[in-house]
Amino acid sequence: MDRSFVIAQISDLHLDGSGRLLATIEALIAALRERMAGFADVPDRILLITGDLVHDPTPRALDEALAVIASFRQTGLFTDIQAIAGNHDVKRPSHRAGRPDVYDYLHLPRTSKSVYYCQAGLDLVLLDSNRASLTTLASGNIDQGTYNALVADSARLSVDLAGSVGSAGRADYAEPVENLVRVLALHHHPLPQATGEGKRFLGAPDEPLMYLAAPATFLEAATSLNVNLVLHGHRHVEGLTRYSIPDPRATLSGDDEAFWRTIYVLSCPSSTGQAGDDAGFNIIHFGPMSRAGRTEHRFAIARYSRPRNGGSFGLLDSNLPDGIIRLPAGQDFSRDPAFQSMIEIASIATLNRDQVAALVRRLLTRRAFYADGEPGWANALHTYLVTSHAWGDLDSKLARSGRKHDVEAFAAVMVLLGRLIEQSAGVLGVDHVQLDELRANRLISCDDLRRELPGLPRAGTDVEAEARQRLKLLRDLNERVKALGLDLGLGGEVLPQTPR
Repeated sequence: MDRSFVIAQISDLHLDGSGRLLATIEALIAALRERMAGFADVPDRILLITGDLVHDPTPRALDEALAVIASFRQTGLFTDIQAIAGNHDVKRPSHRAGRPDVYDYLHLPRTSKSVYYCQAGLDLVLLDSNRASLTTLASGNIDQGTYNALVADSARLSVDLAGSVGSAGRADYAEPVENLVRVLALHHHPLPQATGEGKRFLGAPDEPLMYLAAPATFLEAATSLNVNLVLHGHRHVEGLTRYSIPDPRATLSGDDEAFWRTIYVLSCPSSTGQAGDDAGFNIIHFGPMSRAGRTEHRFAIARYSRPRNGGSFGLLDSNLPDGIIRLPAGQDFSRDPAFQSMIEIASIATLNRDQVAALVRRLLTRRAFYADGEPGWANALHTYLVTSHAWGDLDSKLARSGRKHDVEAFAAVMVLLGRLIEQSAGVLGVDHVQLDELRANRLISCDDLRRELPGLPRAGTDVEAEARQRLKLLRDLNERVKALGLDLGLGGEVLPQTPR
C-alpha cells in the first residue's frame, strides 16, 4: 500500500498500581482489536500514548504502566508503540525518595524525539510539553516572574521541536524533507479550544490553566516545519480544530488554499474514562483515497467514545458517512517513483529477476523518458538525477548476485543516464561545480531545483537540436534496456498513464 500508516491514539490512562483499571484496559484492548481489524495490511500501525500513563509516579504505578504497554504489544495489533510524558507522569510524589527516573523507566523523551517510518514517509515527532504548560500555576501564586519563566520555557519548546528534525532533515530520510508526512504529539493542548469549556478546575474555569504559555510561538514553529497534524491529550475531552496562517513561501496560484499553512489539532479523551469523564480513543489512517475521479492522500479520522456510566465504545461522529472525518493533507504526497524504488531496494536483501524487472519499469517508464513527455528541462533534469541514484542502488545490489550480462547492461544504462543529466544541465546553463553539487544530493526536491535553476534554456541554445539529441539518447537507452529483456519504447510516444 502506497504511503499508508495508522496511528491509534490513546491517552490519560492514570494507572495507579492497584489493578483497579486492568479490566478497563482489557475492554480498551478489545475495542482497539475490533477497530484495527481493517488495517492488517498497513505496514506501519502505531499505538501512540499521549501522556499521563500513571496518576502518580509511584514504583507500583510505573510497573503497572510497563505491564499494560506489554499487553498492548502482545496483541500483535501494532508494529510500534510510542509514548510521551504527561504532567502526572513526572510530578514528584509526596514523601517518596529514590523513585526511578520516570523518563528513562518508561522510555519517554525528555525534550523531543523524531521517529521516522521509511515506508510510510511518516515523521512522528514526540515532544515533552511539561515545562511549558500553565498547569504549574494551579496553586494560584501567579507572579510576573513565574509567568515570564513559563513563557520562556514554552518558547524553548519550539526550539526543541525544531531541533528534533532540523531544517535539512536527517541522514536516514529516504526522500526530501518537505515530502514527509509530519505528525506531532505532545501531552498538553497547544492552543485554546472550544470543546469542554464548561469544565472547572480548582473551582475556576480550567481553560487558562491548560494550554501552552506561548502558543503563538509554538504554532509558528510547527507550521514552518510542515507539521500536518498535532495529537494531544491532557484535558480528557474530544476536540478537532483547524488552524491556518499565511504561508510566506506561497507563490501566485489559482488555488486559494495554497496561500495557507494549515494544521489540524486532534484531542484525545482519557481512554480509561478517569475523573468522571467519557472515555475515548482515536484512529488516524493516512493513505491514498479516491476523490472526484482522482487519487489524493488524506487523513481519515475515526473518534470513538464510551459514556461515563459504562457501555461499549461507539463512533463519536456517527452523523458522518462511516463515522469518519476526512481531512486534506495539504499537499500532493504521491512519491516520486525513484524515491519509492530506493526505499524498496534498501529493504530487499536479494533481488530476483521479477523484482528487478518491476523496478526497472517503474524507474524508466516516466514522461521524461519519452518524446515530448516532459517539455520542462528542469523537470527532466530532476527525473534523470533521482533515477540515476536509484539505478546506482539497484546496480550495487545486482552486482553481488546478478549475471555478468545483466551487470554490463546496467552499467551501460548508467552511462546513458549520466549523459542525459549532462545534456539537460548544459541546456539550462548549469556549470560543472553546480552540477557536481546536484549529483551529490540524493534527496533533491523538484520544487527546489525549479527555484534554483532558470526555467528556460540558456540564450543561444538550439532547443530543437537539443531535443533531437535527447531523443537519440533515450532510444539508445531503450536498446540497452532490451538486453535486460524489456522493450519500454523509450524515446517514442508517451505510454498511457505514464507518471511524471
